[in-house]
Amino acid sequence: MKNSFLKNKRIKLFLDFFSRVSISAIFISAIPGKINNFESTVEYISTKGIPEPISTILLVGAIICLILGSGFFIFGENQKIGSVFLLLFLIPTTIIFHVFPFHQRAVFINLGLIGGLIISAIREPK
Repeated sequence: MKNSFLKNKRIKLFLDFFSRVSISAIFISAIPGKINNFESTVEYISTKGIPEPISTILLVGAIICLILGSGFFIFGENQKIGSVFLLLFLIPTTIIFHVFPFHQRAVFINLGLIGGLIISAIREPK
């Protein structure tokens, strides 16, 4: 029996949009805390051995990547750009904050997100 439900173009478009919003939700939810607690976040980044001036630059870059990445990923005609911005945020963040010391759950969750973003970045538009 063929599943015509997933062949319906409207349903596929909705599921694609819903999936992009769902993946982006974790990134979007991180933005206000980084902006509202900017100084304490810079201090926290500095505790990882990164000098404070560089921590400030990294945090500004992270906020930009989160905002642009989420926006392009959800609403952009080509979400590949959004995927790249989110990967630029997620990969270094995972390494800096979760690999040393190793936080298994956080690393595996982030690896799942990284995998999904890579799939989105390399898939061909239909």
